[in-house]
Amino acid sequence: MGRPRVKICCISSVEEANLAIRYGADGLGLVSAMPSGPGPIPEDRIASIVAAVPPLVDTFLLTCRQNGPAIIAQQKRAHVNTLQLVDSVEPACYRELRAALPAVRLVQVIHVTGPEAIEQAVHVAPEVDALLLDSGNPLAPVKELGGTARIHDWAVSARIRQAVDIPVFLAGGLRPENVREAFEQVRPFGLDLCGGVRSGGRLDEEKLARFMAEVHSL
Repeated sequence: MGRPRVKICCISSVEEANLAIRYGADGLGLVSAMPSGPGPIPEDRIASIVAAVPPLVDTFLLTCRQNGPAIIAQQKRAHVNTLQLVDSVEPACYRELRAALPAVRLVQVIHVTGPEAIEQAVHVAPEVDALLLDSGNPLAPVKELGGTARIHDWAVSARIRQAVDIPVFLAGGLRPENVREAFEQVRPFGLDLCGGVRSGGRLDEEKLARFMAEVHSL
């Protein structure tokens, strides 16, 4: 397999988007309103960033909405080419999204809190284009739906990757110092990170350069 695709999340401006793309990011994560975690920005700013992104770079809208009409409305405001569903949705929601947005890819986040995530991933996989394995906790008093900077059990992630036949992204606590180990254990299609290439909440060029250098050496 070639190098994994890289998605830089929590992009907050056109300048950050350009920096990530310059270093080889394949996708950009744009965070809408969330119950917790870093990176949410107003939807009008998401739309302005998306308008400035070259067509070959994927734009992911992270949404915590759980009903089809609300998610569809968000996509139509933001114009992203990929929806990242960070919370669970009912099966009918996937069908609504497919019918209304046939050209938009669907990525379902699976929060790997334990081995039970394997069954969840296998159940959801036929409905979506990819899975993203993260370290949140949807059952926390205030839902954690991403951006925790925690590393989950990569052995469980590896089992999920082996059990499904769609692309799998790995997220959760990735940084230049551990990306090789993470990749070798899980062998994901893609890598997703936010805080691992940031300092003081801003995209850090030096960390980004080191991360991408590690990725290109895989």
